[in-house]
Amino acid sequence: MIPKANRLAIKLTSRGERYVKQGHPWVFSDAIIKIGKDAKTGDLAVIFDRRNNQLIGLGLYDADSPIRIKILHSGSDNVKIDNDFFRSKTEAAFKKRLPLLSAQTNSFRLIFGENDGFPGLIVDVYNQVVVVKLYSGIWLPYFSGIISSIQALTNSQAIVLRLSRQMETNSNLNLKDGQVLSGVLEGEEVYFKEYNVQFKANVIKGHKTGFFLDHRENRRQVGLLSKGKTVLDVFAYAGGFAIHALVNGATEVTSVDISQKALEVAKSNANLNNFIGTHHTICGDAFTILEQLKEEGKTFDVVVIDPPSFAKQKSEIQIAKKKYRQLAQLGLDLTAPNGLLVLASCSSRVSSKSFFDINKNVLDNSQRPYNLFKTTGHDTDHPTTFPEAQYLKCAYYRFKD
Repeated sequence: MIPKANRLAIKLTSRGERYVKQGHPWVFSDAIIKIGKDAKTGDLAVIFDRRNNQLIGLGLYDADSPIRIKILHSGSDNVKIDNDFFRSKTEAAFKKRLPLLSAQTNSFRLIFGENDGFPGLIVDVYNQVVVVKLYSGIWLPYFSGIISSIQALTNSQAIVLRLSRQMETNSNLNLKDGQVLSGVLEGEEVYFKEYNVQFKANVIKGHKTGFFLDHRENRRQVGLLSKGKTVLDVFAYAGGFAIHALVNGATEVTSVDISQKALEVAKSNANLNNFIGTHHTICGDAFTILEQLKEEGKTFDVVVIDPPSFAKQKSEIQIAKKKYRQLAQLGLDLTAPNGLLVLASCSSRVSSKSFFDINKNVLDNSQRPYNLFKTTGHDTDHPTTFPEAQYLKCAYYRFKD
């Protein structure tokens, strides 16, 4: 039984109303002009049109975020927010991911926050282990019901909870980062596969939920394009691109990351697979390492540059663009004649157009002939339903010299 939360009657500015009616999942604090007293995180926000007092949406109130209301349902029909409501959304999300499970893959994102109707909640599946990442306290009144639905759908061996930094510092929570919510977890590392390439994820201490699943299809593509090639994987983390390249017949792969611990994971992941190529790792700042490789006259048939987000807030956008420009230039200089350069960005505040324009400007100025033959976004288990969710962009540039 879901604990009953208070219902808050809410009215918004005209702009706020317009966003809700258009299906946008966020309502910021400055869009609220009328709200019930004693509003608390997790309360059900019932939003009414100012002009005729008609219901236009339902959401969850978040007192700890500038995004004050996370929308669950848009429209005038007053649906019941209960276990059945969330179970239906979870089942719909699961059905969208079914095609991946028939592609020699047993790892996928089951719930992608707002895009699956669960703002502030991420659920990743690694083989028989489910990792739930909680970003907001709005879910606490509904949490046990959601976990039960996930357990029933996935038939998981264990469900692990990961908390955002904000949630970890919330002293009112009776939850702990890394705790096992159900089942039994046999060790921190979970083994899984994507397109039959073997990996492992530390679901207790790893970044996010333990691995980055959004680049799965790009990793596959890079692997298919790496047979008989030398490959440079920059910001390698756990070695996703590098290992796909090795398994698909790359002769030599070099992984670069600032974290020695991440590179040890990459080497360990590589050893889970069969390959005949050579795997090198270089630990250090990527910009410095790439400059050194350039000075040494090194080039690679395939260069993949997939940095972390450079713009987590608006004030960092221009700095991020400068860094992307530098990386495009360094990637260009390190790509061999007739080679392939793959450039990616996960900065949601830098639009796809801006990112691709930066790359085009750098490559055009080099006067090296090239062909942009593919641009991609998130893999299919990361569907996007509103502009701000479209953070990942990737472009493949083939030089013709």
